[in-house]
Amino acid sequence: MAERYIVKENGKLLEFLFSTLNGWSKKTVKQRLKSSTVAVNGEYTTKHDFQIRVDDVVTIGTIQKNSLKTLTTLDILYQDKDLIAINKPAGLLSVGTTTETKQHALYILRNQLMRGRNQIKLWPVHRLDRDTSGVLLFATSKEIRETVMGTWGRSEKVYLAVVEGQPKEDVGTIDQPLRMDDKIFQMHVGEHPHAKSAITHYEVKERKEKTSLVEVKLETGRQHQIRAHMAWLGHSIVGDERYGKKAEKMGLHSKKLTIVHPVSKKMLSFEADAPREFYALLK
Repeated sequence: MAERYIVKENGKLLEFLFSTLNGWSKKTVKQRLKSSTVAVNGEYTTKHDFQIRVDDVVTIGTIQKNSLKTLTTLDILYQDKDLIAINKPAGLLSVGTTTETKQHALYILRNQLMRGRNQIKLWPVHRLDRDTSGVLLFATSKEIRETVMGTWGRSEKVYLAVVEGQPKEDVGTIDQPLRMDDKIFQMHVGEHPHAKSAITHYEVKERKEKTSLVEVKLETGRQHQIRAHMAWLGHSIVGDERYGKKAEKMGLHSKKLTIVHPVSKKMLSFEADAPREFYALLK
């Protein structure tokens, strides 16, 4: 997800990044700039001496680990007049940002379902991080979305994660509150006046020499919850540069989502197995 900052005084871009992202190492800041993930007023630049002025908007994205080709269609898992569930590939945004307007799941799905010149309207019920693959749900109206969210506490969210190392326990629960640091866009784990309750249940499904396959069930649904909690446990998600170590791909997949249907009120499940590239991270 992109982070946006407003320039307060004239100067050079790299100096602005150093002072603004003071929780990041200078090496990481330079990598962001070199990797074409920094934009000024919507235009990407890699120049460290790029001149910025007061009220310019600097946007910082994440390094795109997946060389995802331009997509025109997505894998639809379920569709009725109220809901559409897809299997989102890793490397694709759930919805767009000010600097990425077309290559995201919402845009692609709208065009995929378009009839003639009439583009279908869709509302994301939830979101997945760019590098997380799996089940993503959309509603066909704002009212339907709100109805689903009204029973979101009864939903079941199951993920698969490839984590670094070997968790000591085969089954466990992480009950640690989370607080988002908006400056560095990263969750802090632990008690704090502004922290919110977060509970993650996990079960080790397979152990390898260097990594483990873990099934995760969320009791709460905080942003970056699995990533932050597993890192706190000492077993960060493979390829999670923000909470662990950089790699070509990140080992997190939304395997199953069960919700209360907004009209029938029956429980409805959507499921998608992880791709081969995900399992290839186990080693």
